[in-house]
Amino acid sequence: MDRAEQHITPLVLPESVWRAREAEHHTRVAAWTEPHLRRRAGNEAHPVMDFLFTYYSHRPARLLRWHPGIGVTLSGDAARERLSWRGYTETPDGVTLDPAEFTDARRRTAEFIRALLTATAAREPRLACFGLHEWAMVYRQEPERVRHSARRLRLGSPGTDQVVETQNIRCSHYDAYRFFTPEAEPLNTLRPTREQQIANEQPGCLHAGMDIYKWAYKLDPFVPSELIADSFALAAEIREMDMRASPYDLAELGYTPIAIETPPGRAEYAAMQADFARRTAPLRHRLIEVCDTLLAWPAPAEAAAPATTTTPAAASA
Repeated sequence: MDRAEQHITPLVLPESVWRAREAEHHTRVAAWTEPHLRRRAGNEAHPVMDFLFTYYSHRPARLLRWHPGIGVTLSGDAARERLSWRGYTETPDGVTLDPAEFTDARRRTAEFIRALLTATAAREPRLACFGLHEWAMVYRQEPERVRHSARRLRLGSPGTDQVVETQNIRCSHYDAYRFFTPEAEPLNTLRPTREQQIANEQPGCLHAGMDIYKWAYKLDPFVPSELIADSFALAAEIREMDMRASPYDLAELGYTPIAIETPPGRAEYAAMQADFARRTAPLRHRLIEVCDTLLAWPAPAEAAAPATTTTPAAASA
C-alpha cells in the first residue's frame, strides 16, 4: 500500500490524562529551569549547567511547554487553548499537531537526524578519548581567553599543556573539535568536519550522547516532551562527567575531579563512558522511531491532494 493511501488512527487522550502529564512535565523541568533563571538574573555563571542553556539553544520557556508529540489528539475544552500555539489544529476528536507544519525544511531535518542517529547506533562505542577535548580547548591559551577563566586549572597552564602533549587525542566529534585551540588541532588523530559528521559519530562520544537532546528539540513540537526531558536529564549527567574530567578545578561547586592524567582516572573515565553509551542507546532509538513516524507523513504536496486522507500515527512518549 502506498504511504499516501494509509489511514492510521491517532491516539486520543482524555483531558484528565494529558493535563496530568503536562503538570508532571512542568514540575520535572522546573527543577532545572528555575535555578538557571535565578542564576541568570543574578549574573552568576555555572560552568557545568550553563552549557545546557547556552550552547544548546532551546529556551527554558520552550523546555517547560509540554507537547504530546506526533499522532496524539488532546480532548476536552482546555485543549482548545493550544489553538493559539503554532502547529496545532482542531479535529472532531480534539486538538492535535497539524501535518502542514511539518514543512519540507523540517522533513529534511528529520531525515538528517535519522541518518545520523542510525549510523551512530550501528557502531561500537570507542572509549579511549578520555575527555581530552576540554584540555585541547585551553592548550597554550592565554589565561584571559580561557572559556571558564574564573576557575583555575587543576594542573596550571604548564601541566595542562603537558597532558595534551603526552596523550593521544582521538576526538571524533566536530562540534567539540571546532573549539580546539589552533595549536591543539594538529595534535588530534582525526580531522572531523561537518560534512563527515554522519561518518564519524560514535556512541561512546559524550557529546554525541548530549546531542540527543539537541536533535530531539530540533523537531519540537513533534517530539513528545517526555523524550525531550529524558534527553535533557541524561545530557545534564553527561555534562557533569565531562566537566569533572576537564582541566578545571570545580571542587568549590562539589564536583570531584576525574583525573584523566593518571591511569586510574582514565580507567574511571572509560567505565563511566561505557555506561553512558549504554544508557543513551534507548533514547537514540526512541528518537529514531519518532523520525520514522514523522517521515511516514505525506509531504505537503501529498497532504494537499483531495483523493487521499492520512492521519498521523501515535508516537510513544
